[in-house]
Amino acid sequence: MQPAAPHAARVGAIAIFISFSRIGLSSFGSPPFWARRELVERQRWLTEQEFLDLLALGQLLPGANVLNLLVMVGYRFAGWAGAAAAVAGFLGGPFLIVISLGMLAQRYGALPSVHDALTGMSAVAAGLLVATGVKMAAGFSRRWRPWLFCVLAFIGVGILRWPLLAVLAALAPCAIVAAWKGQK
Repeated sequence: MQPAAPHAARVGAIAIFISFSRIGLSSFGSPPFWARRELVERQRWLTEQEFLDLLALGQLLPGANVLNLLVMVGYRFAGWAGAAAAVAGFLGGPFLIVISLGMLAQRYGALPSVHDALTGMSAVAAGLLVATGVKMAAGFSRRWRPWLFCVLAFIGVGILRWPLLAVLAALAPCAIVAAWKGQK
């Protein structure tokens, strides 16, 4: 991956830190939704297709998919300093919040209102995840191949309950060959 795309302006590590702090602090339950909103819609650092490509690559790499995406974006625009700023921005604020919430939960966690609030937050997180899936699906090309692999993966993992790694091991080579043949 190149440090900066020729069509994109160089973005400083401070701007990356601030933008990724915003993503980290607002992404409860669905980081891809907020990352897409910040990087594609708000900052316009990536196109919709670039975001989808980097997110897909981030999902194939070990670790958290959005963190992988943010490291790639940070490196693309500001080199290693940008990658470090992306990680620090994305993880720094939530780290401090989780430590604080853990201390509060230890003291007040048995209260019924705290339990109800956490139940409500899980519903919000599920809704954001569905919204992200819908927005990302809109970015798919209108060809049938990507949809076929989505349906096959859903059937394999969601319905047949096959292990995710086995489904990916079977579908990934087929999807790569199909995409390569579609490029010709």
